[in-house]
This record gives sequence, structure tokens and C-alpha cells, in this order.
Amino acid sequence: MNWTIPNILTVLRLAAAPGVAIMFLFFARPWADWFALVLFVVAAVTDWFDGYIAREFNQESRFGAMLDPIADKAMVVIALLVITGFQGMNPWILLPATIILFRETFVSGLREFLGAAAGTLKVTKLAKWKTTAQMVAIAILFATGVFQHEFLDRVEGLDDATVAAILAGEAEDTVGLNHWVRLEELTWWVGTLLLWVAAALTAITGWDYFTKARPHLRDAPRG
Repeated sequence: MNWTIPNILTVLRLAAAPGVAIMFLFFARPWADWFALVLFVVAAVTDWFDGYIAREFNQESRFGAMLDPIADKAMVVIALLVITGFQGMNPWILLPATIILFRETFVSGLREFLGAAAGTLKVTKLAKWKTTAQMVAIAILFATGVFQHEFLDRVEGLDDATVAAILAGEAEDTVGLNHWVRLEELTWWVGTLLLWVAAALTAITGWDYFTKARPHLRDAPRG
């Protein structure tokens, strides 16, 4: 393997995938949310840069072609596991996450089974949009966790009646509770909507790959 810049970025992105979950083992929230968000966004940005550099400077390689989709899938799968966990297994998050995880497992299995014929399952433009939607949705949902715990930090020591009065506009909001609540609600709705869009694109591209693979799945006629 040549240690070109695209390959180095891909390896770093693969290493960052478990790092997103590890943040929640070593740091308290919301710091864990902040670190996971920054790490995920930086890793996602390298996905664009390594592909661009590889194409523009003729540094494409078989190693990069193999590892790039693995790094993307590892990032998405681990991040979704973390998000479904801190969202309390919310069905609005769990269902699209399940669709995404099922498709990624299914297509990976198809590619492994097809072996040399796996070239028929080349990454399509729609699949790239699917990956982009997944990355953006996950980043926004990580931001939801940030805003949620920034809010919780500020209500610490306040009784429920005071918090309710502040949110209802009946008491002065000296600690910015309404600001964090609005940000949490906005990012949750936008992130969840994008996650459903990503799930829809995931299902469509998964079916497309299955359709392309079907000729290779038929048993040979018995003579």
C-alpha cells in the first residue's frame, strides 16, 4: 500500500469511527457530545477531500477503493448506535436507523458473495447522496445531544415550577433556557427528517443493488 494523502485520510477516518463512541466512555456530557460532534464532522469532511485529492492528483488506489466505503459504513453504523442509545430508543430514530443498518449489512453481504462479480455493484450517484444525507443527519442529531445537555446543565438547582415558568415566559430567563430548548427542538426535527430521507435513499439504492445482483444469484440450469 502507498501511503498517499487520500489513503492516510481514509485510515484516519476509519480510526475516528470508534472514537465517536469512545468519547462517551471517557467524558461527561455535554463534553462527550461536543467532542463526538467535532470528530464526526471532521471525519466526514475528509471523506470529500480524500476522494477529490485522489481524482485530481491521480492517487486512486485499490486499497483506497476498498477501505473508503468500509470507513464510511463504520462511521455511520457506530454513530447511529450511539444516537439511538442517547435518544432512548426513540422509534422515530430507531426505525430509519434500522433500515440503514439492514441495508448496509445486506449490500456488504451481496458484495462478499459476488466476489469478482462485485464490480456490478459500483457506487452510484444516488448512493453518494445517500451517504451525504446520512452524514448530515447524524451530525445534526449529535448537535441535538449537545443542546439537550446544555439545557440540563442550566436547569440544575432549579425546581420544576421555576423551569416551567421560565419556559412559559412567566419568569425571567436569565440562563437562556428558551434558547437551548429551541435549538434542541430545531435540530431534532431537522436531523430526524434528514435521517428518514437518508433511510429512503438507503432503501432505494439497496433495492437497485439487489436488482443488479439478481442475475448472478440464479442457479445454473441442471443438465
